[in-house]
Amino acid sequence: MGYLHVLNGDAAIPLFRDSGIEGDIIVCREIMCEGKVPRTDIITQFFEERVLQVEKAYGIDAQTYKTRVVEELGKLSTASDYEEVILWFDCDLFCQVNLLFIIFYLSTLPGKARKISCIQSEAEAPIPNYKGFGVLHASMLTRLFERRITLQQADFDLAHKAWEAYRGPDPLEIEKLVKAKSPALPLLGEALAAHLKRLPGLSNGLSIVEQFFLHRLINGKARWYDLYSVFWNEMRIYGFGDFQLDIYTQRMIFADLIERDDQMLEIKALGREMLRNEENYLNYIDLENWWLGGIHLQDSPWRYDAVHKKVVNIAKA
Repeated sequence: MGYLHVLNGDAAIPLFRDSGIEGDIIVCREIMCEGKVPRTDIITQFFEERVLQVEKAYGIDAQTYKTRVVEELGKLSTASDYEEVILWFDCDLFCQVNLLFIIFYLSTLPGKARKISCIQSEAEAPIPNYKGFGVLHASMLTRLFERRITLQQADFDLAHKAWEAYRGPDPLEIEKLVKAKSPALPLLGEALAAHLKRLPGLSNGLSIVEQFFLHRLINGKARWYDLYSVFWNEMRIYGFGDFQLDIYTQRMIFADLIERDDQMLEIKALGREMLRNEENYLNYIDLENWWLGGIHLQDSPWRYDAVHKKVVNIAKA
């Protein structure tokens, strides 16, 4: 057979079909940059553990997850039947972690893909106000397809190291890779660096995402969708959608840092105190089900030092 295309999410499907690019499509609907990532290499066990965690932590229905995510990805078992598998993933954290996962998934299959290629639009030609493959013209997809990069051993080696580091418990292993790159993964390091900034801040427990929202609410109320739009423009490296930003804002609402009245968000006194480093966010939230890849934030000693731009272990300070 010909080509097997793996798309990161459903948004690009209509455009992809309009492009006239031949081949079958598999859609990756995972959000591997959220929640616990199991360390097993047995894919059935991996998903058994994953579905329990996303259901408990995010309220995602287990059967829906199995149908929409697991069964769809199960089609990758036919990868060896195709001449080439093409991975369509952007350069933000959301896409890059999913990309690492798909490369890992393919490596677990008994029948290996003959050829794996990767397409990353911004690595080819940065686009102003770019928001994913779904906003491109069909002709642009065709040009990107023609410039796809075949993964070589250096790419697989880096992907393996990054995936193991991401789902491991030690963020210092991730920090070692923030400047790493390979021909097919030129911007992976930037995404990993952005991931580390999601660790609790050293001074107040706030990650870069919570800091973003609180700083923009300090001068007054704002509509949630206006703030989300600003986040998408200024923090594009994360690639988060509504679902993920809702997770962050809901946690802050439950912790009494902000409040929501209809469409409006407003910072509360506790939120202002945290921005002054007078309180610590970790004292006000439930961390039992909060994971960043392989890092369980409950009782975790890991913090991000924004001043010195590095990860620190407060247990060794």
